[in-house]
Amino acid sequence: MRRLAALAAFLCAAQAPAQTAQMLLAQASGPKSDWEREQEERNFREAAVKLPPFYREEDLVEFRVASTTSFRFYVDRASLSVGEDGVVRYTLVARSPQGAENVTYEGIRCKTGTHRVYALGQRDRTWKPVSLDWRPTDKLWTRVLRREYFCPLHRPIDTAAEGLDALRRGGHPDRDNWGTGGAGAR
Repeated sequence: MRRLAALAAFLCAAQAPAQTAQMLLAQASGPKSDWEREQEERNFREAAVKLPPFYREEDLVEFRVASTTSFRFYVDRASLSVGEDGVVRYTLVARSPQGAENVTYEGIRCKTGTHRVYALGQRDRTWKPVSLDWRPTDKLWTRVLRREYFCPLHRPIDTAAEGLDALRRGGHPDRDNWGTGGAGAR
């Protein structure tokens, strides 16, 4: 009986789309070991990063973070990209109700749940490159971008257009399945 159930599961997985098969495999194999995660990290090669032009007001797309914050958050549509390394990069603009503004050029690694700041925006609308390591997506706005917009099923969006569509919609269509994604991500 177990063999029959296993065969049925295999046949269903074989007929399912690649994403679903990856999700089933990830669930069956359980979470990755520390060694597997360490090997993936060791083999990661980040693509060369070129800073984008500074944002233009008309290119900003607002996204909702939480009702508990008075800041407004935006992504510069012209800066959004997905690298061959699987990193989703974008310019983030955070504005306080008083008009103070923080501008950063950042990247998110969906697979590892980490992000990195590449540059800080200056008052003269230029970038100041910074050398920071990858860190957990512990800031509320970064977690929201990761979970709701740029990393459905723990995988990076395929294109900038997909990310822009998610921003316009108020979230990626696959965001509701975020917790069921898994280790089969890119």
